[in-house]
Amino acid sequence: MAVSRALRRFWRTYSTVSSERLRFCIVGSGPAGFYTADKILKAHKRAEVDIVDRLPTPFGLVRSGVAPDHPDTKIVTNQFSRVVQNGRCSFIGNVSIGISISLAELRELYDVVVLSYGAESDQALGIAGEELAGIYAAREFVWWYNGHPDCRNLAPDLKSSDTAVIIGQGNVALDVARILLRPTSELATTDIASHALAALEESSIRKVYLVGRRGAAQAAFTAKELREVLGIKDLFIEIQQADLSKTPADEEELKSNRIKRRIHELLSKAATSAASVCSPGKKELHFVFFRKPDRFLESDCRSGHVAGLRLERTILKEDAGSGRQIAVGTGLFDEMECGLVLKSVGYKSRPVDGLPFDLHKGIVPNVQGRVLSEASGDALVEKGLYACGWLKRGPTGIIATNLYCAEETVASILEDIQRGLVTSSSGLSKPGRDGLLQLLDSRNVKIVPFGGWEKIDSEEKRRGSLKNKPREKLTSWQELLEVAAK
Repeated sequence: MAVSRALRRFWRTYSTVSSERLRFCIVGSGPAGFYTADKILKAHKRAEVDIVDRLPTPFGLVRSGVAPDHPDTKIVTNQFSRVVQNGRCSFIGNVSIGISISLAELRELYDVVVLSYGAESDQALGIAGEELAGIYAAREFVWWYNGHPDCRNLAPDLKSSDTAVIIGQGNVALDVARILLRPTSELATTDIASHALAALEESSIRKVYLVGRRGAAQAAFTAKELREVLGIKDLFIEIQQADLSKTPADEEELKSNRIKRRIHELLSKAATSAASVCSPGKKELHFVFFRKPDRFLESDCRSGHVAGLRLERTILKEDAGSGRQIAVGTGLFDEMECGLVLKSVGYKSRPVDGLPFDLHKGIVPNVQGRVLSEASGDALVEKGLYACGWLKRGPTGIIATNLYCAEETVASILEDIQRGLVTSSSGLSKPGRDGLLQLLDSRNVKIVPFGGWEKIDSEEKRRGSLKNKPREKLTSWQELLEVAAK
């Protein structure tokens, strides 16, 4: 709310009919990028905004991250489409920063560059055996079933074992568990990628273990996601009653957090209402609390492939610095057999050449979206360079969180414009879109404009209509670019 008030204040004090034409480039076409574009276009009537993305398709994690059985969440793309259809805004896909063009070149071409390209890498556990076949980042698995062209050939082995272990207990972990356990007849009418649906239809996975370092009171998923996975038809749920017991510290934590309290109530209800023994043929979901992975175990009969993992039991202790309860190993270990492991322990942003980057936090050092020259306290503000979304704050929040994040960044941009900190020191106009397109053309980069995406969109919907699906996603780079160019 404070950010919204700040933005409205700048709208009042900064003329929205500026006589100065300013050219903005937003790198990344996910929610953070589109919300930023929308705010800029409304605030500055002579702004020209180009949204650049390395993919030929817009919308970022709304397309490649939101689960296929959550169609209502994807409706926000209609709002984003209206933004880019503004005559002062364009989408330029198939342009990779650091490959097609450098960040330094973008800063020469535009008055303002906003980086909102998200997090396309993953946190590592850093334990022995992490390189074994059959171990994937949850992000890779999500991209695989959502038809992202980078992961269409992932081909996870779902046949050789009946057990999958998911490390982590956030919403992404629940999404992945739900896709593995939900009846494929229900997934068949979603926009799930056809290669993923075919693999899931032949899957041998019957047991899924959700492993977390801390307890039920600290679980990171939301009540909505939990209710959904608990409501899967004919699913056996196992939660150890001992894991649901609350310490005085847990009671205090739950008392001050209504959402956490509701999650604990749902888990407790599921534990008491679940059958004591799993019926034959039922799929199983096991919540495993107070365990942290110690090492992955290699198969004796399949060299180089995971066959299980060793877990260390944990207890919670208060961290003196933060006051939070953190998991501490006890030196007691258990082993668990499995043939598939999905690590859902956090996304990570990647730096590009010329971009200040805090490797420890995995974000661009910034103050209210203004990029700093380094992460130290003596850093200077980088003129005309801003950040938004996960690159700015880390991989947290929901889609709507990016709206408030964009408001804060745009408020900083407007303040800098008002103070004369954005305009070119030479007094000459920046080339903007024309300069970018000329440079990309000279390098034979085949861009995909929004019209090209609309062709992809139309073809996916046409193919989907033949299968009673909302769309049949094109999942290869070649096919996406060919359809966009028709």
